Amino acid sequence: MTKEYKNIIADISAYSAELRKLIPDTMDGFSAMAKAATKTDVLDEKTKEFIALALGVAAHCDGCLGYHTKALARLGATREEVAETLGMAIYMGGGPSLMYAADAMRAFDQFKNPA
Repeated sequence: MTKEYKNIIADISAYSAELRKLIPDTMDGFSAMAKAATKTDVLDEKTKEFIALALGVAAHCDGCLGYHTKALARLGATREEVAETLGMAIYMGGGPSLMYAADAMRAFDQFKNPA
């Protein structure tokens, strides 16, 4: 089964909107944390997205792979930059990270080169 990352993040976004209605304080807190963490003081946005992608691989998070490869494609990341980031994730996370790194490359390709 090939994962379609546009569909994965669309589904997550729909249910995140439901959670925003049900637990607005929690979701507002998460949004505030995301805004603070992604603020570009010293590291630029693309660097932060590379870090987020590597952590998404380590956490085996399909949604993370989708959202962060989409952002990296938007930010002009190259396939080689993504691959080098995934190399670090594999090095730090071993075999399980290798499995998700392959999926992360697929996700990046889907957003960088939509069919």
